[in-house]
Amino acid sequence: MNKTKIAIFGYGSMGKEIEKQAIDSGFTITDIFHIDNKFDPAKKYDFDVAIEFTQPDAVFGNVKDLASAGKNIVVGTTGWYHRADEMREIAQQNDVGIVWASNFSVGMNMFFKIVEYASKLAEQAGEYDIMLHELHHKRKKDSPSGTAESLGKLIIENFKLKNSILTETAHEQINPEQLHVTSTRGGEIFGTHTVYIDSLPDTIELTHRARSRAGFAGGALKAAELIHNKKGFYEFSELLF
Repeated sequence: MNKTKIAIFGYGSMGKEIEKQAIDSGFTITDIFHIDNKFDPAKKYDFDVAIEFTQPDAVFGNVKDLASAGKNIVVGTTGWYHRADEMREIAQQNDVGIVWASNFSVGMNMFFKIVEYASKLAEQAGEYDIMLHELHHKRKKDSPSGTAESLGKLIIENFKLKNSILTETAHEQINPEQLHVTSTRGGEIFGTHTVYIDSLPDTIELTHRARSRAGFAGGALKAAELIHNKKGFYEFSELLF
């Protein structure tokens, strides 16, 4: 039996996958919060960590309520990263632990490290350009994906010839200092992210393909274990590696 008691915040496809894996892995699920069973900050709950997968417009309200109740939180919702400093303040002011990721797949977090190193190598080589394309199912609400945004930021930090990200269609010659991040929506694709490192002589393609939600759910549960009894604001990879 896993010693970390969890609550699931949001009961869509990801919440249900987390529930399934948590049961299979021996976690105790004390509560599942959704539209018909809302969290009450004034009430005492027995869980150690809440795993939050809801919507961008709801995430800050949920995190503030959970933090005010002294609960540690795994934030899987995307679309709020421009407010990261505010999220950090919530953790500090309430003396709780918050861990976040644009993608909780352990494999994707390995991919982040690979792309970081490859970007440094490409810059040193001096003859390569970089671009990024991602594909997701037709129901995905954000574009580009939060994972693509994280990858784009990572590339810019390590490939100094790029200083901004273009996510719209380029109808004219692209500025060479822009990193072009493009998206396709359709079908049932769980998530495919490809980084292209290209030159006249050759092309390197680095691709991560998610086969199901299982990897995301398993990583979120791993994050719950790692943030249990910790204080502060962390990106998942900081605790994982």
